[in-house]
Amino acid sequence: MEGRMSEHVSGQSNKPLTKPAHALERDDIVRQLEADIDNGLTSSIASQRLNQYGPNELDDGPGVQPIKILIRQIANAMMLVLILAMAVSFGIRSWIEGGVVCAIIVLNIVVGFLQEFQAEKTMDSLRSLSSPSANVIRDGSIINIPTAELVIGDLVQLKVGDTVPADLRIIESINFETDEALLTGESLPVAKDEDVIFDEETGPGDRLNVAFSSSSVTKGRARGLVYATGMYTEIGSIAAALRQKGSKRRPVKRREDGTAHPLRHAESWTLTFADAVGRFLGVNVGTPLQKKLSRLAVLLFGIAVVCAIIVLGANNFSSNPQVIIYAVATGLSMIPASLIVVLTITMAVGTKRMVQRNVIVRNLRSLEALGAVTDICSDKTGTLTQGRMVAKRCWIPTRGTYSVGISNEPFNPTIGDLMFSQAAPSAQNKKETGEGDVKDHSELLRDNTELSDFLMVASLANLARVHQNQEGMWTALGDPTEIAIQVFASRFDFNRQKFLSPNSPRLKEVSEYGFDSDVKKMSVIMECLESKQQTVYSKGAVERILDSCTRIKWNSPAEVDITDAMREQILANMEALAAQGLRVLALASRPYDPRNGPRASREGAPPREEVERDLVFRGLIGLYDPPRPESANAVKHCHRAGIKVHMLTGDHPGTARAIAAQVGILPENMDGISERAAQTMVMTAKEFDKLTDDELDQLPALPLVIARCAPNTKVRMIQALRRRNAFTAMTGDGVNDSPSLKIADVGIAMGQNGSDVAKDASDIVLTDDNFASILNAIEEGRRMFDNIQKFVLHLLAENIAQACTLLIGLVFKDHTGISVFPLAPVQIMWIIMITSGMPDMGLGLEIAAPDVLERPPVSLKAGVFTWEVCFDMLAYGIWMSALCLSSFLLVVYGFGDGNLGEGCNESYSEACDTVFRARATTFVSLTWFALFLAWEMVNMRRSFFRMQPGSKKYFTQWAHDVWRNQFLFWAVMAGFVTIFLTIYIPVLNHQVFKHAPISWEWGVVFVEAAIFFLGCETWKWGKRVFFRRRAKKKGYTPDDLERLAFSEFTTSERDGRDEFNKGKQ
Repeated sequence: MEGRMSEHVSGQSNKPLTKPAHALERDDIVRQLEADIDNGLTSSIASQRLNQYGPNELDDGPGVQPIKILIRQIANAMMLVLILAMAVSFGIRSWIEGGVVCAIIVLNIVVGFLQEFQAEKTMDSLRSLSSPSANVIRDGSIINIPTAELVIGDLVQLKVGDTVPADLRIIESINFETDEALLTGESLPVAKDEDVIFDEETGPGDRLNVAFSSSSVTKGRARGLVYATGMYTEIGSIAAALRQKGSKRRPVKRREDGTAHPLRHAESWTLTFADAVGRFLGVNVGTPLQKKLSRLAVLLFGIAVVCAIIVLGANNFSSNPQVIIYAVATGLSMIPASLIVVLTITMAVGTKRMVQRNVIVRNLRSLEALGAVTDICSDKTGTLTQGRMVAKRCWIPTRGTYSVGISNEPFNPTIGDLMFSQAAPSAQNKKETGEGDVKDHSELLRDNTELSDFLMVASLANLARVHQNQEGMWTALGDPTEIAIQVFASRFDFNRQKFLSPNSPRLKEVSEYGFDSDVKKMSVIMECLESKQQTVYSKGAVERILDSCTRIKWNSPAEVDITDAMREQILANMEALAAQGLRVLALASRPYDPRNGPRASREGAPPREEVERDLVFRGLIGLYDPPRPESANAVKHCHRAGIKVHMLTGDHPGTARAIAAQVGILPENMDGISERAAQTMVMTAKEFDKLTDDELDQLPALPLVIARCAPNTKVRMIQALRRRNAFTAMTGDGVNDSPSLKIADVGIAMGQNGSDVAKDASDIVLTDDNFASILNAIEEGRRMFDNIQKFVLHLLAENIAQACTLLIGLVFKDHTGISVFPLAPVQIMWIIMITSGMPDMGLGLEIAAPDVLERPPVSLKAGVFTWEVCFDMLAYGIWMSALCLSSFLLVVYGFGDGNLGEGCNESYSEACDTVFRARATTFVSLTWFALFLAWEMVNMRRSFFRMQPGSKKYFTQWAHDVWRNQFLFWAVMAGFVTIFLTIYIPVLNHQVFKHAPISWEWGVVFVEAAIFFLGCETWKWGKRVFFRRRAKKKGYTPDDLERLAFSEFTTSERDGRDEFNKGKQ
């Protein structure tokens, strides 16, 4: 398949034609496809072709690959350390230690595999065909078959509402239009013409004799021949191009003449091998956090080896098993073995939370990356807006302006306030365009023949149908523009069905003149069944309707002749509505009384030029795709979170600017912004694309709005942002958005109206196609990042504590000169995996901080390991180590006889009793420290006793905070309980954990725990003082972050932003 696809030409069939389908005459393509345009294919031929060319499906790739998932669980530095420790333990016959390490390895692999496998399966099940069935003619009959069974040469019938099931060469059509936005980005439906033949090089967007797979029929009906199926369709070609992977081999650097020095070949192979090792260890693939953790794992691997060598060196490189097991223990102490499991489970739980917030995560890597997003490049249609045309305003000359309030249900005429203002659009202040008195439709219609005449045109010069289905939901069928006008008429109870209902019709349609791209008008002639009076109703482009009008109701109910001054005023009002981002149409009508000849009838329609003349101008109507009610608030929150929002749309610049201003992407106040900066804010794709990369980089800021956007423009925008060190999220729904979704740092596809190809190229999918859900995803990403930071700090602080305790503990030597370890290998693994693993998962489930969306994005340079985290890690780790060593010293030397026995690293004896009790005390102390530290990590700066500074519960607030995260609470409680089992169960204590039961030593543990708490609270107090003083110096608040979203366009703010950026690093 891949070999054949590489040779496939756009517009060609599964079996090559002499020319692409759009360049062939109708008879030629019928002959070459061996089709029958009267009876269709026979069932036997269709079956034969299905076997020959395969099903009409997009290739979903290899799907879920369990082997690769399993390899990813093993191929990391942390796992390699554990495997090495297991091998060494078994090598010196330390079966218990080796068995424990082996169990940890199996646990890591199994949990990681199951979580990732489940995530892959979930996304695999998400993929589905856009069109499940098709109406096809076979054996002379129309049958409905699954889309997958279509073959080339099939004759397909299409009607309004259908999704095109394959690439079709249109054979015949009537007023046929398709919505190709998913494929070409064209926001308006495309009128098709089967009689036109095009050059072979004609692009997909201009092939008017072809209907593309996954496009939808918005008007008319057609029949077409299938000439390409599956991966050979246009949508399939893009999918195939997206799945092509670049070579993993480094290219050889060559001279200008094409030759290369032999050493260049060696360099290429060396770098290729280094890349392969890097991929295996994960240091050069994945998100910034994953790369940092992989590099940390490699670093800890090196430190573990060095620590083991130090232990061996301190014991003269003795081959004594006691020395080797001490070295193994020290090496293991540096490995946060539970990190992989905790990280995987925390992210898996995060993905489940995301689903509840209308976000599906396609891979776990994108989850933490969301916290670092600095710029969002969003599509307009369906994301920031509702994706449905709505009639926003109409103007009737003698009356004024009628407006419709915001609604979340574009097809529902019962939702949304009706407002009226006597002022014309051109006379209204821009800031007051939405104002007007809210009135009921019956009140507006009272003694208002002008509005009634206007609504009759809106309802009847219209083929759309708006109605309630059996479930009571409002649905619509037809052209998006006509649907919007029909909904507007229905708000006043002027629905078309009211006049043409089969049960009690009041009117009948006698002639229809469809919309024509030349005349830019659509007209019908209706006849009143009671009076037999015929009336012409027309709508269309303002200039064309105005040219056809001779009369108007201007300042009185009486009709007068239209003057040039009136025409200018009408055009001024049209410009005023267009400036608000509305698409403006004019409506007109007149009684039809043929001067000569018969009346209009279905058998004999009068000439169009005789009908569309001498009309009475009724008014203007402005349509637009309205913003979602929640979009403006979501954009505002993005700005407060330090995230800039860019709108990349295929719409007209005026519409794009108006919508961007409404949702807050463009500033309300343009004071202080130069004319050049204002022009940079909004650009067309043509203006943007003609700039070179260097010229784009020299702009003070990249545009906030790009109109008439093409796919390559979106790609260049992302590349330009990346050169400015931005971390970009890109939204898209169409096939044409796929390249930009793929190269963006976080690709976001639409779940409802998005194409399968776009979903396949994305990192996350929005199930409600709502921009506000992106904010939910970013909030969840930041919460995840904060929590990952907390449990990484918790784990690594313990690793430092254990390593320091063991390395300093090398001085504790028995009389044979062998170092006696203060902590046994199994104790170390128990603390890392069991005692800390569950609390760390609890930290991963912590709720988002109240200010999570009121601070700048996470720094990619620092990542998890900020200076604060690094200092915290050292402070807590060294403090725990000091207290652990003091516990060991107090029991052995303070209250004991200082006897370290002999062979105490291997087995229990009476001589080793003191060492075993001291080891148990140290183990309990470190366990308690780890459990208490988990609670301290809930907030890295606030006191454990005052995590809610505004609370009035001065003495009990800490109890509420502890109980709020019940998973963490019970994990800590489990840690306290299980410690008794390890100490007091016979055999388990002596043989496995290498410690003995304790009694009076509990007093040491309690005192040490109190001192540990005091030390942690003192450290946090010092941090709070430091950060308060620094914040006072900087003085930036979330309100400043919101203001700084536009600072790059103003000279006065630019210096402040630069200073702020330095401060946040």
